[in-house]
Amino acid sequence: MQNKTDKRARAALFRTRLAQALDHSGMSRSALSRAVGVDRSTISQLLKGQGTRLPNAQVVGECAAALGVSADWLLGLAEHPEMAVDLLASAMSITPASRALVDAEIFNWHQEAAGYKIRHVPATLPDMLKTPDLLAWEYEPQLGRSPEQATGAATDLLDWMRNSSSDYEIALPLHELTSFARGEGYYTGLPAGIRRAQIDRMLELHDQLYPSLRLFLFDARRLFSAPISIFGPLLAVIYLGRNYLAFRDKERVQGLIGHFDWLVRESVVSPRDVPEYLRGLRGEIG
Repeated sequence: MQNKTDKRARAALFRTRLAQALDHSGMSRSALSRAVGVDRSTISQLLKGQGTRLPNAQVVGECAAALGVSADWLLGLAEHPEMAVDLLASAMSITPASRALVDAEIFNWHQEAAGYKIRHVPATLPDMLKTPDLLAWEYEPQLGRSPEQATGAATDLLDWMRNSSSDYEIALPLHELTSFARGEGYYTGLPAGIRRAQIDRMLELHDQLYPSLRLFLFDARRLFSAPISIFGPLLAVIYLGRNYLAFRDKERVQGLIGHFDWLVRESVVSPRDVPEYLRGLRGEIG
């Protein structure tokens, strides 16, 4: 008896969804019958029938293709009418990226995630924590973005962080800070005065924003992470250089949250110990 009820309900749902899809598409019944390759009376029967039988798989598939919906949705096996390829396209996007992390797109994503925890693994030191002098040193050689623009964007994001209800966690490899303090690698040629002022700035911001802002330091000899930003449960973004690879589907966002939480668990310097670590690095600057 239960099986009869299920069949009747599924057939009724098919008729309802077929009518919805037909209405949304703007197609006539005649146009749909031509696209499917059946008589118009067959389409009318599919829409108005009272029985428990469903059409064969070929008819269902042809109706779905003609109307731009998934066959699973027509049959009540999925909750979203989009086809798989369209769901994938909406769940993942590639967005052009500027040299600075704090561009307009990133700022919009921060605002969208207001109230949620934001997790971040930067490509270098976090732009929103940098001094204007460090930003000028970095962005002056870059075409298409002036140091003033980079500084303004960083200031806007920092102001947003101060006034939002979002917690902000940053995971940073130890070698990034030690290379910075010693003026090595990426930071070769950076004057000692700028390095000292930058560490002072980070100490100041830690005092002002902790615990809503928490910095974790991990050992990149044991762990690795690409630059990522995770905006609550809504969005996860991997920074590729010229582009952002953005995911909105729950499974991938949760997977990247798990990756970030692994960095946090395995960190070798906790947020409480960051000031002491920074002061030690400052003492090494000549």
